[in-house]
Amino acid sequence: MSGRVWVMDPHSGGNKIPEAVKRDTVTRVERHAAARYAGRYTRLDIRFRGALCYFDAYLEPEEPSKALLEITGETAEESVERMRKVPLHLCRLRYFSADRWSLAFYTYSNERYEPCLYSNGTFFGTPEEALDVGAVYLQNQ
Repeated sequence: MSGRVWVMDPHSGGNKIPEAVKRDTVTRVERHAAARYAGRYTRLDIRFRGALCYFDAYLEPEEPSKALLEITGETAEESVERMRKVPLHLCRLRYFSADRWSLAFYTYSNERYEPCLYSNGTFFGTPEEALDVGAVYLQNQ
């Protein structure tokens, strides 16, 4: 068989996210996070770029150790304030159509977004389902 065969790749391409979908996504994800993960983060950052949507969480940092303060040369207050500004990357979504988003999970071991499946074993799902995957980083908070 000669010729090219088109194959759907859920982790490339996508469609630019309409403004109405952006607003709806922020509302839905914030509502879902407040219901399921309240107290595990101080705020969420949901941002968009082209066909992509990124979820980050900000946490209240623990009190720094004396050893860390010696290394950084900061006071405890300076260290806590700096850490409050560091986002915890959760996941990245790629928009195809309403409630049809692909998912990439942020791996801190490789410091990059890695394509993954949703919990139901499919490549596509909703923003709320994506947050549930990325929220694994919020479990011990």
